[in-house]
Amino acid sequence: MKKINIKSLLFYLISTFVIGCLFVPLTNSDFYKSINKPFTLPPVIFIIVWTILYILMSISIYRVRNNKTNNILYYINMGLNSIWTLIFFGLKNFLLSSIILILILIIVIIMFIRYRKEDKVSSNLLIPYIIWLLIAGFLNLSIYFMN
Repeated sequence: MKKINIKSLLFYLISTFVIGCLFVPLTNSDFYKSINKPFTLPPVIFIIVWTILYILMSISIYRVRNNKTNNILYYINMGLNSIWTLIFFGLKNFLLSSIILILILIIVIIMFIRYRKEDKVSSNLLIPYIIWLLIAGFLNLSIYFMN
């Protein structure tokens, strides 16, 4: 078993949470409650799921961090992830946020394939994120069509 580089792992954990939470102050539960949706999840579910996903994503990139392209793809993903919050909650643009979610999904699938070649555990850690993106994509597109 490889020795864990705590500083490097902490860097990925902190940067993931900072980038991922940049626009969280824009989230407005009253706004979200007011729009038509095909289903509703309690707000606490989003907090729990994203916390788990950010931890898994951080560990995943940490394990394949020595490849520059992996890092670039990871931070493009995180940037788009953060921008999604701005577009959905800040601009209330459901079509553009749906398109961004599709781009995120494509990038994460590319990450999964690339990581798989280097470290299967790293790619497997992305599976919950891919599943969540599919659920979020369905929800986002449904909100677009219902509003």
